[in-house]
Parts: sequence; C-alpha cells; structure tokens
Amino acid sequence: MNNKNYQPIIYSLILILGIYLGKFLINDVTISKNSKLESILHLIEKNYVDGFDVLDHEDKILTSIMKELDPHSGYLPKKEQSFVEDEMSGSFSGVGIEFNILKDSIVVVSPISGGPSEKLGILSGDRIVEVDGEDFASIGLTNSMVIEKLRGEKGSEVNVKIYRRGESNLLEYTIKRGEIPLHSVDASYMINEDIGYLKVNRFSATTNEEFFEASEKLLSSGMKKMILDLRSNPGGYLGSAIYMCNEFLDNGELIVYTEGKYRKKEEIFSDYNGRLKNIELVVIINEGSASASEIVSGCVQDLDRGIIVGNRSFGKGLVQEEIKLNDGSAVRITTQRYFIPSGRSIQKPYDMSDKEYNTEMYTRTKQKYEDMPDSLKYTTKNGRIVYGGGGVTPDSIIKIDSSLNYRVFNMLRSKNLITEFCLKEQNSWKNISDNEIIDENILYDKFVLFLHNKNSDLDISMGEKELSDLKNYIKATLVRNLLGKDAYYGVLSEKDEYILKAIEILK
Repeated sequence: MNNKNYQPIIYSLILILGIYLGKFLINDVTISKNSKLESILHLIEKNYVDGFDVLDHEDKILTSIMKELDPHSGYLPKKEQSFVEDEMSGSFSGVGIEFNILKDSIVVVSPISGGPSEKLGILSGDRIVEVDGEDFASIGLTNSMVIEKLRGEKGSEVNVKIYRRGESNLLEYTIKRGEIPLHSVDASYMINEDIGYLKVNRFSATTNEEFFEASEKLLSSGMKKMILDLRSNPGGYLGSAIYMCNEFLDNGELIVYTEGKYRKKEEIFSDYNGRLKNIELVVIINEGSASASEIVSGCVQDLDRGIIVGNRSFGKGLVQEEIKLNDGSAVRITTQRYFIPSGRSIQKPYDMSDKEYNTEMYTRTKQKYEDMPDSLKYTTKNGRIVYGGGGVTPDSIIKIDSSLNYRVFNMLRSKNLITEFCLKEQNSWKNISDNEIIDENILYDKFVLFLHNKNSDLDISMGEKELSDLKNYIKATLVRNLLGKDAYYGVLSEKDEYILKAIEILK
C-alpha cells in the first residue's frame, strides 16, 4: 500500500465530529481553532450564493472523509446503522414473509415459519396489492420500499389486501408485527449415510446457537464427515467465527491474532475440546467469502484441520471498531489486522479505487505458485506451503469454465419468470413427499410452454451445461416452495461442482 499521511484526515474527522456533531472527542488530540477545514466550512456557510448549512451536509462530509482511510472504515447514517444492527442481531420486527417483486407487486415466496403471516394463514403465491390503504401494485416497487413499509415496531399493526388465485375478492388481513428471526444457517442435511452438509450465510448474534443445533442434528443422524459451505458469506461477528473454529479443534490451538499500530498483539486460542474435532472436514469458499469466513477457512487450512475447496476468498482482514454517536449514526475505524495461525494476513492490497478493490476478485489473473515471492510463502502446522497476498487460496481449486454463458439463465431469474412459474406450478405438486422425485425434464417442458404463452418470441437457446443447470434450478425452486430450504439445497447439490468435489475428497 502507498504511504499516506493520514494525520490531516483523522484531524478533519475529529474536527467535524467535535464541532458539528458534538458527540465525542478522541483523547490526547489537540484541535486548532483556526484549522483550514474549519475556516473553509465557515466561509462557505456565511458566503455561498445559494446558502449552505453544514449540518444538512454532515453525512456526506463524513462519508467522504472516511472513504480516504481504507475500504472498510466508514460512516453509517442513522437509518443505515439501524438496518445493519437488525441484520447482525439475528432478528427484526416485521410481518414475517420472504417476498419477491413480480409484475410490480409483492409476491409471497413463503411465510416465515412461526411468524405473524403464517399464523394468519397467508400462503406462498399470495400477492400483496395494498398496504395500509395505499395501492402497492404497479407503482415501481423496490425491495427497500417493501421492507420500509412492512417492517416496524413489534406489536404495531399493518393492514394488507391480498389477491389469491381462485378467490373472487381481495382478502383483508390485519397483521400484528412480531419478532422475525434472520437465520444464519441456511441448510443442514445428510448427503449420504455419513456426510453432513451445513451452509452458513453470515456470522451473526444467533450463529453459535444455530450452528450448535444444526451440527447436533447431523451428529444424531450419523454424521462422520462434514461439508461446511461458507460461499458468499461476507463475515460478521468475530466471536461467532472463534466459536465455530473452537468446535473443530483441540484445546489450546491458535485460531487468529490481531495487531495494529495503536493496538497490542492479541492472540486468540481454542479454549476447549470441540464437539466436532474428530469429524473429517471440507470447507467450501469462493470470492464472496470474506472476513469471519476467511478466519474459519484460514484457521482450518493453517492447522491442517481440513481441506479447503473452491476459489480464493475476498481478502478482507481489517478489524473495525465502531463508535456510536448520539443521533443513532456510527463511525467505523479500522484499528487492526487479522492474522491466521501461519502468520498470514488475510487482507489484500487496497491501494486502488473502491471499484477496483470491490471487483478485483472477478478480474484476478492466475498466478503460478512457483512464481510467488518467498515473502508470501508460509507453512501450515504440518509443514505444507501456503501463500499470503490476501484471501485464502483453496487446497483444491474449482476451475470456472470461462466459455459458459449464463445470459439466458440470469435473464430468466432477473425477470422472476422461474419464480412465477414455480408459484403457479406448485399446486400440482402440493402433496409431494420427501421421497418422491420430480422429473426435471417434464418440469422443463412445462416451463417452456409457460414461457411461450407469455412471450412466443423469447429466445432461450443455451449450451448443454447451462441447460442442465437451469433444469436443476427450476426443480430446486419448486421443491423449496413445497418442502423448504434443506430440500432446495439438496436438489442443487446434485449438480454443484463444489459439493461434488468435496464429496469426492471425503470418500
């Protein structure tokens, strides 16, 4: 990274927070009353032709300043901070539905189990066309509009009108908002008699409990080997990552350490013998696996506790400390770096634009290990060579076929045509059991007819592999509507190269 003089930036941050927010001060910093920034802001406020109130622009000013530090330091306005807190707390207050926007209306994909909507009898496929007397059809809906309208204080009520296929009149419901769980474990099921599969989508306040319950279920089902899927998991709470590592380790193993210019080195060790320490383990990651996901996968790799499969992870290894302000907003300041047991830093370089930093994983060039400098070579517990430079490079890399073209697949998904078809089709399969098999070819033929009736000119020609994946996805989507997430991921796993490779390694 380029050497930068961050003193003016930090100085400006403190100045604005101190003068205009009056929320906090950082000790041992002297602020000049005649700083350039203060003077310029004062000049603008008193002289600008159209008028300028600094307090009206403080969010933008603070955001700009924090961007100068690193990609993960930042300022969060009150509304944004509240949303993040909900996401990480593991719950929020709302009506309890998974929804999609289809034909510019809110379509219930599924009511959340135990939530207010399910208790009232709201069903998959229902369309919410009116909310609190306001027309919610054909108004250019966005996800944020729906969330803002349906979430609210626990115990508060929202009135909705619903269109349901087969009903001549709109159905009216008064939904009392309740606590809705945000699950971090997407799926846990047995692939075969001894291999269990567990997918974690984030590390939140509820992850420890969810992971414990899911792994206990798998152990009771005879699990001897585990596939832990952390693909596209952006991270979250460090404590949850530490807990997960602990479950796979003997007591006293180094999991991760942190260090910063103004923070002492802090080492974190496993502090008990994990329940899963004798379970054979494969961890799946990809370019969307970041932060806490990289701590778990990096720890497993560096201690030779399991095999890592997939693609090199994102490379986010900076530790942020959050300072909450009195108005509900917050600043996050990077204070330390994460280092996994071999001594590798997870963080990739960030001496580039934000856009380049966030898209780097899609433009990575393949670098041969033999060309890596010695400074990036590290050794695992058992002496295997691994490489630094940012992120975690898997032991077994899944090569992505660059010739594949998923344009049609993605178009069908983005237009919600697969969702619409499956919602329409599910009544034909509503009595299906776990043991029944849906013929994906028959289902696809019905899907093609559905598309033809909607738009006879739609071109859906594609390659053999893309077609196979599309058929599998349609089947999985229908199964999810009927049997839930475990069944959904079970169908997807049948053609998932990452999972198939993990199974091969564990056999």
